[in-house]
Amino acid sequence: MIVNSARFVVSNSTVASCPDEERHEYAFIGRSNVGKSSLINMLTGNRKLAMTSATPGKTTLINHFLVNDSWYIVDLPGYGFAMRSKEGRKQIDRIIREYILHRPQMTNLFLLIDVRHDPQKIDLEFMDWLGENGVPFSIVFTKLDKLSPTAGKKQMAKYCEMLLEKWEELPPVFATSSADGRGRGAILDYIEELNRLPVASAADEKDVGESSEEIDHSEE
Repeated sequence: MIVNSARFVVSNSTVASCPDEERHEYAFIGRSNVGKSSLINMLTGNRKLAMTSATPGKTTLINHFLVNDSWYIVDLPGYGFAMRSKEGRKQIDRIIREYILHRPQMTNLFLLIDVRHDPQKIDLEFMDWLGENGVPFSIVFTKLDKLSPTAGKKQMAKYCEMLLEKWEELPPVFATSSADGRGRGAILDYIEELNRLPVASAADEKDVGESSEEIDHSEE
């Protein structure tokens, strides 16, 4: 897929205020400081589209970016930011939960994982929550440029092996680097493939569970 245009449209704190359109939406989420904004900028070819910051936890709203005037990238708040207040964590948890469970236009959730770290409990619990609620998602390993090719493959394999101890099969997995553009074509091609599917509407909201367990667990 060739990206010809990408522009910011709106930020919201509730799913009810999101754009009332039948367009595919691809949401991006991960722990704070996982490189989410940089990845979005890399995918769209616009280094200034999503704000990047050295301070974790800056994204606190649902941000919609319209790509090629036809589909949306959605930047969700990062989870597990321990420096937020308890009330702040609950607010972020609500925003994440409502969007993921009650936004039928969300065609796929891209879950970002920093490849430099060993499997983290908070990420594994989040994936379990997605699976329990039937949410379609993909795993995106970020910052591959920070490791040697051998070390990067070893880290990804370690993560996948741990997942397969509980999961029958893995969701789609992508290896990326915002620094060198690695993985850009693979993710955009996957989105192009999913864009061929019918767009869900509010009339056929996802049939997902209503797990009461909080998903915004703080990192230890």
